[in-house]
Amino acid sequence: MDLRFTPEEAAFREEVRGFIRDNLPREIHERMRLGYPPRKQDTIAWQRILNAQGWAAYNWPKAHGGPGWSPIQRMIFLEENLSAPAPELLSFNITMLGPVLIQFGTEAQKKRFLPRAANLDDWWCQGFSEPGAGSDLASLRTAAKREGDHYIVNGQKIWTSTAHNADWCFCLVRTDPTAKKRQEGISFLLIDLRTPGIEVRPIISIDGSHHLNEVFFTDVKVPAENLVGEENRGWSVAKYLLGNERTGIARLGKSKERVRFAKEVAREVRKEGRPLIEDRGFRARVAQLEVDMKALEITQLRVVSAYAKAGGNRPDPLSSVLKIKGTELLQASSELVMDVGGPQAMPVWQQELAALANEPAIGPDWAPQMAPNYLMLRAASIYGGTNEIQKNILNKAVLGL
Repeated sequence: MDLRFTPEEAAFREEVRGFIRDNLPREIHERMRLGYPPRKQDTIAWQRILNAQGWAAYNWPKAHGGPGWSPIQRMIFLEENLSAPAPELLSFNITMLGPVLIQFGTEAQKKRFLPRAANLDDWWCQGFSEPGAGSDLASLRTAAKREGDHYIVNGQKIWTSTAHNADWCFCLVRTDPTAKKRQEGISFLLIDLRTPGIEVRPIISIDGSHHLNEVFFTDVKVPAENLVGEENRGWSVAKYLLGNERTGIARLGKSKERVRFAKEVAREVRKEGRPLIEDRGFRARVAQLEVDMKALEITQLRVVSAYAKAGGNRPDPLSSVLKIKGTELLQASSELVMDVGGPQAMPVWQQELAALANEPAIGPDWAPQMAPNYLMLRAASIYGGTNEIQKNILNKAVLGL
């Protein structure tokens, strides 16, 4: 198997890199470089710039507004975007809802929602997890009862990322409570979050940020035309969506960018009177991360190559390796940068308190966001399918255990 990039793929990488360099707003780039999460307006601005170039819906076919890229081109694009660093495209719109509507949606749904999703005119969120129904998603209890040309939805979702920013939610609901199997009797609905009866409550995570939410539905009236696929067959839609969610899940570009940044700032930090970059222990730690990233990059190329040769019909179970090792490297690289900052890598809100007290900020401008990044990425081994679930997939599909 030839794992080298072709001259055409190398040229494509340079094209993507050049476009990002010339078009990513400087203020957004600087915030990302210092480790701050993108604001809502940053994500919208960058996705619209990419959409004007025809690149936002990077994994969609040309017929539906995408660039029609190969799996290798998509991998290169994602890596360069994260390495820049630039805001990530809103995955709920691009890698989740878009492919689902292309596969299962009606023509009216595609025409109405796809262009707006690509341009981020609508911000989508995912209403899957519930109290008691996270990894065991088939246990969900949010109910939708058909009444004429509407469904009446009642229930609760939890851990709903960016619901406070969102306009719409694609949601799994139970439409047949008498189904014999838990996976049966579930439907996939598109819900306008401005509909009466919906309440979004914030969940503040360990890093101090508001990213997660609880969403409550009380007699929410949803048009039946917002059903995607067949009633009571939503489990098949959900499995298809979660398969597409594997795209780029290793997030290698982000890990590479964080290690590169750690090496850069380690030239400023001193240990025993010498730059930290000269410390043997630090250099050994960086070297091990770089070796691990190269090994994962080779594995990713193998998985993507096999997926392309198979015609992209179904996710490769080996993509679970990318999820497991990719999140471990994200966590390790964020820990590396935090350790470079040392005591100065205090949570950003402490810096804000210093400003309110009219006192000078402590340490370099890059340090305060490092601890919150580290804390937030503790969840990387949970979201997108827990690493424990990924190991079960590998045990069954690859090892036959």
